[in-house]
Order: sequence, then structure tokens, then C-alpha cells
Amino acid sequence: MTEARAGLTPAARTALVSIAAAVVLIAVKLAAGLASGSLALVSEAVHSGSDLVAALLAFLALRVAGRPPDRSHPYGHGKAEHLSALVEGLLLVAVSGVIVWEAVSRLGDDAADVRTGFWIWASLAVVVVIDATRAGASWRGARRHSSPALAAGALHFAGDLAGTLAVIVGLILVEAGYPVADALAALVVAVLVLVASGRLMLRNADILLDRAPAAATRAARTAIAGLGPDVALRRLRVRQAAGRHFADVVVAVPPGSALGQAHAAADAVEEALEQVVPGVDAVVHVEPGEGSVRERVLAAAQGVGGVREVHNVRVVAMEGGVEASLHLKLPAATSLAAADEAAAQVRAAVRRAVPDVGTVRTHLEPLDEVGAGRAAEAAPLGAAVAGAVRRATGVPPREVRVQDVDGTLVAYVTLPLPGSTTLHEAHEVAARARRAGRGAEGVADVFVETVAADPGPAGQK
Repeated sequence: MTEARAGLTPAARTALVSIAAAVVLIAVKLAAGLASGSLALVSEAVHSGSDLVAALLAFLALRVAGRPPDRSHPYGHGKAEHLSALVEGLLLVAVSGVIVWEAVSRLGDDAADVRTGFWIWASLAVVVVIDATRAGASWRGARRHSSPALAAGALHFAGDLAGTLAVIVGLILVEAGYPVADALAALVVAVLVLVASGRLMLRNADILLDRAPAAATRAARTAIAGLGPDVALRRLRVRQAAGRHFADVVVAVPPGSALGQAHAAADAVEEALEQVVPGVDAVVHVEPGEGSVRERVLAAAQGVGGVREVHNVRVVAMEGGVEASLHLKLPAATSLAAADEAAAQVRAAVRRAVPDVGTVRTHLEPLDEVGAGRAAEAAPLGAAVAGAVRRATGVPPREVRVQDVDGTLVAYVTLPLPGSTTLHEAHEVAARARRAGRGAEGVADVFVETVAADPGPAGQK
């Protein structure tokens, strides 16, 4: 039968094996305990009875935890395993209390009748084999499937094995003439149960209460810090359930970053988290960072609805305080009244975002989504522009095209520069080329594109 037909995950099938083993152990221990009169063996049978209930809870929890997320449980049902393990721990505490009560009452009874025989020892040997086998199987399953329910079962099965060994030592001492050893062995079993249940409840209560996993949180912080200064971590919350981690992250990027840059930053954060916390379900929120005064002015203006483009942002310190000026582009069909309202909103937004700025001046421009253009038939004019640019910069243009854009002649110049040229130097050369090109008769504007003439290894394909 395939897994799909059976409807059981590998972890659930492991839990079913544990249920079967618990049933066998209860029968063997209880029969041997009643026949021998050993409280320790009866206590172990009760312990296995609690394990049977625990295994049933684990099986049911795994069935529930395996369900996909739905509208009511968008994070899935993984915490059902931890709830099951917490109930199991409470059950073990109650059982150990009963064992302690009976054991203490027998400590003063030197005439306790405990009988052993071949089949009692044979039963204990079978119990040891089963305990060791199921503890190992549950532990391997817990590691393979990252299941806290199976890990809890493995811990308890290991406790069962230790308790069985304590029972064997107690019975050996009883045969040697120390009848009180049986009650002491029962107390040892009770202590093992209390320790296991305490650790179990503490670990699963932490998860149910969303206590941050320290190791995963440290790894996530280190990974995000390694992305560089352009991605600043503002808040990180990590929790886990059913062996999976969930992270809520808030990062800041430079305030002038475009939407695409912000999205790329979020992707980088998700990839970094996946490297250090595999399988993490991360939600990343991107906010504008502090940045310079100019960057904050630009970000505030870009956040106003209706404003399509912001450029020529200048911030200057005057005697009366800091002043900012900026050009705003809005759709060409926008009425002056609507444009003036948008400008007022920009001025208010800048003052809120940058309290240091007292005066905000706005210049309104129309934004033509697509301009009408055609190639200009002016070869001599292109040659004139090329010559002017070469004389001004000492660099012959790679290409010069002149176009008629809405009745205005615009020259497009491609200027090759050495690959070692800094961006600042390239900008200065482009500015000289633009000024020189405008000197050509009839040319209204010059668009200069600077390219690396020798890109080197970084530009090779």
C-alpha cells in the first residue's frame, strides 16, 4: 500500500509502531509484576500505560499537524504536536506521583513478598530489547522527520529502558536479602519519569509560548548583517513549530531606493535566512532608512500620490534655516488646481519627514508618458555635434544620432571612456560634452551616454 493510499506520513507510521510496542510492554510488565509482587515492575507497567496514551496522542497530533494550512490556520497545524507533548508531560507527572506514594508506603515493610523466577527474568529481557529498539527507532524518526512528538517519545522510551534496568537491579538485591530494594527501584523509576516530564513540558511550553529559538535568531541576525550597510535590520522575530522556523523581519533601505531595489533587498534577506535556517518561512517588510537630508526629502516627495517623478532636489542651509527645492512631474493632463494640491502635500510631507527643513519650494512640470519622435535628416548637424564634443573633451564620440522629439532637435551621443575612469570624472566629461553639443546650430538638447571603452574582466562575456 502506498503512502497516499494509507494516508499516513512516515512519522505517523513510526508512532503506530510505538503504540504496538507500548501494548506489548504493558502486558508483559503487568503480568510479571503481579506474579512476582514487585511494585517496581507494576510501576513500570503503569509507566508504559502512560506511554501508550502518549503514543496515541503523538499519533493523533501527527495526523493533525500533517494537514496543510487553511483559512483558520494559515501557519499550519504544527503546534498540535507540541500541545500533545505538553499533555503527555502532565500525565507522566500524575503517574509518577502515584508511584512515589506507594513506594514510600512500602519502604518500612521489610516483609514485602517479592518472588522471582526464570520466566520473570525472561520477561525482563524481552522488555529491555523492546525498550532499546523502540527508543532507537523513535530517535531516528525524530531526526529524520524533525518531529518534536517523536523526539518526546524517544526520550520517554529511553527513560523506560533506564527504569527497567533499575527494576532488574532492585530484583537482584531482593534475591540477595534486601526486600526494600524493590520500593527503592520504584522510586528511581518515579524520579526518571519526573525528570523526563519536566524537560518535556518546559521545552514544548517554550514553543507554544513562542519563545525565540536563540541559535536560529543569532544565525539570522548575522546573516542579515552580512548583506551590507544598504540593508539595516530594524526588527527580527523568530519562532518555531513542528521543526520549522518562522521569521518576521523589518529592514530599512536607503530612502531614495526605488521599488525594484526594495524588492531586491527583501529577496536578499530571504535568501540569506534560507542559508542559515533551512526551510524558514520568512515575511520581510522593507522601510525607508534615515539617510541624508536630501534622501529623506526625495523619499517624502515620492510617497505623495499623483507625483510621478521627482528630480533636481537641492537642500541648502540659509541664514533663516534649511531650504529645499525640488521639481515635481505630474501627468500632463493634470489640472493646475490638482497639481497645486499635490505640491502642497509634498511640502507638508517633506516638513513632517525632515523637521530641519523650514522652507520647501516646488516646481511643477508635465510628464509626457511617450513623446513623439523621428530621426532627423541632418548628417552635417551630427558631424558638427561630434566635432564640438571631441574638441571639448578630447574624446571622439562612438556614435551621434540627432532626433526630432516633439519638434525639438535632440542629439544622442555615446562617449567611450577608459574603464578606470571614476563616475565623478565621467560625469564631468559628460557635462562638458553636453555644453559643447548645445553649441551646434539648431540643437536644443544633448543626451550623453558614457560607456567603458575597456571594461576588463568584469565586462567580458
